[in-house]
Amino acid sequence: MDDALLVAALRSRDEEAFRRLVESWTPAMRRVARAHVSTDASADEVVQDAWLGVLRGIDGFEGRSSLRTWTFRILTNLAKTRGVREKRAVPLSSLGPEPTVDPDRFRGPGDRYPGGWKVFPITWPSPEEAAVAADTSDEVRTLVSALPERQRLVLVLRDVHGFSSEEVCALLELTPANQRVLLHRARAFVRAGLELLYVSGAAG
Repeated sequence: MDDALLVAALRSRDEEAFRRLVESWTPAMRRVARAHVSTDASADEVVQDAWLGVLRGIDGFEGRSSLRTWTFRILTNLAKTRGVREKRAVPLSSLGPEPTVDPDRFRGPGDRYPGGWKVFPITWPSPEEAAVAADTSDEVRTLVSALPERQRLVLVLRDVHGFSSEEVCALLELTPANQRVLLHRARAFVRAGLELLYVSGAAG
């Protein structure tokens, strides 16, 4: 259902359309809210308040952004307000230089092929595919949960829930460069963890 049909359904108080929308978007909303508040219970309350805000404000929705972006902005504003009340600050991950692959795995400047792999990595699932399968894979879920909060949130929004980079930047107040760095680091961490898993599995 596209935005125009969704908006029309919500304005007509179509309970089935609203139920499907809640089921579809709530998991991502809970993750975004949790980045701003101190407990899971607080995040759940913020999500409930956000859905109430959507119902109350849908008649005034002007379509200047997508319905999803508008909904998540309502959510983010509520979560930030509650987070301030809880006196909880969420720091942005450090964006200084940080290698995502061990430099020792590449050939040195004196080699015939400087900068190339010493040993090519084995074939294994991409981090995007792994993130989508996180709900069924204990290994991937463990890797994703070990990420710093902002990296985890960017990865889940982009690779699990399919948000665009523009939406993630707007929701988390990130610059495009910061969003790319956080996503790259998160994917690189998952990639490295999966490689260790598959290497150890191949060795066994």
